[in-house]
Amino acid sequence: MDRFSWTSGLLEIHENLVTQQRGVRLYDGEEKVKFDAGVLLLSTHRLIWRDQKNHECCMAIPLSQIIFIEEQAAGIGKSAKIVVHLHPASSNKDPGPLQSSKYSYIKLSFKEHGQIEFYRRLSEEMTQRRWETMPASQTIQINKGPQTGRIRAAGIVGIERKLEERRKEMDKNISEAFEDLSKLMEKAKEMVELSKSIANKIKEKQGDITEDETIRFKSYLLSMGIANPVTRETHGSGTHYHMQLAKQLAGILQAPLEERGGIMSLTEVYCLVNRARGLELLSPEDLVNACKMLEALKLPIRLRIFDSGVMVIELQSHSEEEMVASALEMVSEKGSLTAEEFAKLVGMSVLLAKERLLLAEKMGQLCRDDSVEGLRFYPNLFLTQS
Repeated sequence: MDRFSWTSGLLEIHENLVTQQRGVRLYDGEEKVKFDAGVLLLSTHRLIWRDQKNHECCMAIPLSQIIFIEEQAAGIGKSAKIVVHLHPASSNKDPGPLQSSKYSYIKLSFKEHGQIEFYRRLSEEMTQRRWETMPASQTIQINKGPQTGRIRAAGIVGIERKLEERRKEMDKNISEAFEDLSKLMEKAKEMVELSKSIANKIKEKQGDITEDETIRFKSYLLSMGIANPVTRETHGSGTHYHMQLAKQLAGILQAPLEERGGIMSLTEVYCLVNRARGLELLSPEDLVNACKMLEALKLPIRLRIFDSGVMVIELQSHSEEEMVASALEMVSEKGSLTAEEFAKLVGMSVLLAKERLLLAEKMGQLCRDDSVEGLRFYPNLFLTQS
């Protein structure tokens, strides 16, 4: 106990709290002392003990004073303890609760448990020895009534300094983030200009490049972005905005729809459009509202909502009869199909494949077998054989 020194309990500038535990009693070697109920704090530099009732009674011991630690298991009527073996007290040590002791170790008795975690954290700090890499701030001596203690130079000033350092670091990080965003915006404009020039070259050399090259160029253009995306800033809000957005959607979705068999789920459309718009992202609500206007504006694509509630975008030329006929042909050829099997054969999402099979069932061309193995569709033999 003669290694402890009185302290205010405030952390120093480069000192950080690691963990704390209530209900800890101190032993001077094997002897009980009056410090029987306190909070034990472990920092990167010290072990600090503070009385739970009298907060002015606070003492600390530097971690550099510790030689090694060991655990002492709990027994009948005895709490678990951590034994801390210490170096001899230095001659210029600050005053503490005891001036001398015959023991070279102290015991920390954990009445409210928590000793396992505390032992682990203390062992880590002893291994890392962070008090060597982060030296604490200088301290000043003062007289404090009957006890001579020391108040850290940190105090309120240290806390304010820490807060100011954090604020400056945060301002710096925010500034760097906005600089990166500005660079990204500039680069996006360059890419849009590049996409415009490629589009013009395709128009000029329409007969000089093959159809495959044209399709490849168009996919590059879509990945680069829309040249002039419709936004609320440029077209206001409400109906006018959604009308202009619908016209732009018709322009950019027609080619992808033709490549995908004339139909796409609204989820796919949302991802495709927002990828093309770059930083001018579109909300799901605005996309749905714009899609609802496609048919009224007599555009080449339209919104369709299946009975299950699934929303899709399809070409106006997309024939329901052709969809049903192709589904019937495929199922008849294979004998029976699940939605997953059908999706693999035709190269579309399982969601759209299931909707196509359900539509064929609704039209009376297919029958279902719904069992523990899943939903399977068969040709409607009642219709064909009768």
